[in-house]
Amino acid sequence: MQKVLGFVSFVLIVGGLAGLVHEWIGGFRLFGFLRYVTPEGYEVYANVVFIVVGVAAGALAEAKSR
Repeated sequence: MQKVLGFVSFVLIVGGLAGLVHEWIGGFRLFGFLRYVTPEGYEVYANVVFIVVGVAAGALAEAKSR
């Protein structure tokens, strides 16, 4: 369970950061599948939520390891 949560955390954090970079700079799409779950017009907010949920999943994975 810890490894799954760590992987989910990694995907969400990197995907959220890549989405923010794409929105601000344009043309950079590393984790393109996350754009299908973001509502139209709320891309920046959704990417911030991805990062926050990823950090929470990482914290949960770390708590499970102890």
